[in-house]
Amino acid sequence: MQHLRTFICIFSILALSACTTWQEPPGLTASNLMTTASQTVERFRQHKDLKEFAGMLDEAHATVILPTVIKAGFFAGGEAGNGVLVRRNGDGSWGYPAFYTLGAASFGLQAGVQDTAIVLIIRSEGALQSILKHQGKLGADTGATVGGRGVGMEASVTTNLGADIVAFANSNVGAYLGATLEGAVLAKRRDLNEAFYGEGATPDTILAGGLKNPKADQLRQVLARK
Repeated sequence: MQHLRTFICIFSILALSACTTWQEPPGLTASNLMTTASQTVERFRQHKDLKEFAGMLDEAHATVILPTVIKAGFFAGGEAGNGVLVRRNGDGSWGYPAFYTLGAASFGLQAGVQDTAIVLIIRSEGALQSILKHQGKLGADTGATVGGRGVGMEASVTTNLGADIVAFANSNVGAYLGATLEGAVLAKRRDLNEAFYGEGATPDTILAGGLKNPKADQLRQVLARK
């Protein structure tokens, strides 16, 4: 019963925090994510405290861009946010984005509400497959280590330079203490994928290069910019 109450509490906090986004038509949410994802990448490239970001992105195998991740909690907390997963093509160009949602629950000493932009740098095909084959779960359970960099990044996340996935974070607003990306889940957003590419669109087909949408070209160009 206690776990159920905790889950309801977390769900309610996140639902209230993100209600505007979740109530948007899927097509509008998908289009807005193209703009905010592009802006997030540009901001991270230029940020004086994220000096490693540009070089690691230029060498990335894939990336997950989450322009707005809402974290909230008091002793038990959670986080949620929509984003895109983009894979680099064999010729070095960037492919077309598949839509995902990040969700996580955390426990321990924590308080506050925070709106944070997060970009995950996926450094190998093995790391990408570890996410896709484990229903998007991040961390040691998938065999892929997660490292952390950035302004406002959780202190409990490892900063190992050899990490398979490196998470860069920059708080948009608020203050937060005590969260971690370990155990967070990237869930497929079927509604956004189909709204953007058409009925039946799946992340596998999108990431394999089978579907395209010119509305994503600006993001692809921003990712390719040196």
